[in-house]
Amino acid sequence: MTNSSIKSAKRIFEVLEYFEDVKRPISLKEVATKCDYPTSSAAALLKSMAMLGYLFYDSYNRTYMPTMRIAQMGRWLDTGLFGDSAILALVDFVHGKLDELVSISTQSDLHAQYIHALQTSKRLRFEVKSGDVRPLAIAGIGRTLLSGHTDVEIERLLRRINAVCPKEEHFELNALMKIVNGIRRDGYMFSKHIIVQDAGVIAVLLPKRDFGRDLVLGVGGPVSRLEERQDEILACIREGIARFLT
Repeated sequence: MTNSSIKSAKRIFEVLEYFEDVKRPISLKEVATKCDYPTSSAAALLKSMAMLGYLFYDSYNRTYMPTMRIAQMGRWLDTGLFGDSAILALVDFVHGKLDELVSISTQSDLHAQYIHALQTSKRLRFEVKSGDVRPLAIAGIGRTLLSGHTDVEIERLLRRINAVCPKEEHFELNALMKIVNGIRRDGYMFSKHIIVQDAGVIAVLLPKRDFGRDLVLGVGGPVSRLEERQDEILACIREGIARFLT
């Protein structure tokens, strides 16, 4: 695949992600400015996406908007990623009870990736978006995902991480296994100040659903707030799992 092909594909997803951020029609000029594309390239891209049926062009306002084809393409993902609607119901339940950042994560090769998140309404909070990735051997959600692997699988993954990932994502096997065994013993991981100073996450590995994907539910926020509410958070997660997943 050529670099130009990769760049074209990248730009398509950048445009769609921008629509997701702003949630309104956008103009050619706005796309070119916000995404830092040459105007001619942005025009060609938007016209192509419109011709293929993925964007609608409003000639009166000179703006573009995604068509229902985009929405329909993603409808299977609730089932494909989560197995069924029970996971989403669990997230809604925990979020409604706690009003904290509640997320679902899964493994993406050598990283943990957020695939769903509901933000808190509280002013003191930390931002997480679907698609964000974290180091598998370093982040709390990553270590919780590793706790669902066998020791042999963890050793193999860590060898790959230490071989190909940036140095700051490396870890020593014995130290990692001590953490992982603690998660297996306690049934959760309380990660503090690891990725962002003063931020933390209480993470629980969920019972395995369809497609065999390991999923982690995390409740994140300022460490001090999570420490004060730790027992309440864990009780809420366990109540939700018993209600929706068993």
